Amino acid sequence: MENTSGYRTPASISPTGHYTGYIWARHGLSHPALVTHTGRILFQLFRPIVWLAGATGAPRADSFLLTRHRLIDLRLAEAIESGRVTQVIEIAAGLAARGWRMKQRFGDRVTYIEADLPEMAQAKREALARIGSLAAGHHIVDIDALQESGPGSLAAVAAGLDRREGVAIITEGLLNYFSLDNVRSMWRHFARTLAEFERGYYWADLYLSSDLAGPGVSPFLKLLSAFVRGRVHLHFATADEVHAELEADGFPYARLLEPGEFAERLSGIPHGLAGYVKVLEARTHAGEQTSG
Repeated sequence: MENTSGYRTPASISPTGHYTGYIWARHGLSHPALVTHTGRILFQLFRPIVWLAGATGAPRADSFLLTRHRLIDLRLAEAIESGRVTQVIEIAAGLAARGWRMKQRFGDRVTYIEADLPEMAQAKREALARIGSLAAGHHIVDIDALQESGPGSLAAVAAGLDRREGVAIITEGLLNYFSLDNVRSMWRHFARTLAEFERGYYWADLYLSSDLAGPGVSPFLKLLSAFVRGRVHLHFATADEVHAELEADGFPYARLLEPGEFAERLSGIPHGLAGYVKVLEARTHAGEQTSG
């Protein structure tokens, strides 16, 4: 399937991948070349459901997505601006355009690697190359997030990066589709990789089951599970559980960021999501405050 920009849509893209790709572009966070026809259709189909969710007190899918996306953008941009991060590995970026936007903003101050399943990675390379937006220092490579060594592993992706500089790993919209055992495995692998660098950061969206116990949320989660054709996992009930797991996995410094803490630095963030959306910020190095 192709859209009007000529983007070749891999059959392996999930419905959420199509939908989020359209959301990013609709709100000025992506390039039209990364929008699929399927994404446009899904957006129209789900508009009544999104409206109903808001009317019943459940979190709106678009608000969820935009809040986490912009907060990760903010923290990453601040780290690049300060020179703490000069290299980024975003795993399972899908149709998001964070790499494209960060390269436009920071140029050769950052090396940005998007790592995804082979078919998705190839299609995205082609789309960005077609519009002349695959700049020097912006790479799209194959990865299996659960593979520990060899071609396609995180170790292989990180092999060419400068250990004397800071590096960040980002996973957005990924953790809730894996079992806790798989999340543990990924976190340990991430921590081992980041510890090889002068500074190592990790950002991800994360949701606590205790926060998602309100009226209307359970139907929302069931709908999301059906939408992605699989179970949506909520691995932790409290922040203490998250911190304990991260420390055991190799991240001694971590906190859960609340969007409300950054209201003055974020634009376009919907109100009323403080109890739902959190962004995990972890690091492997000492000597730095974890506060905003």
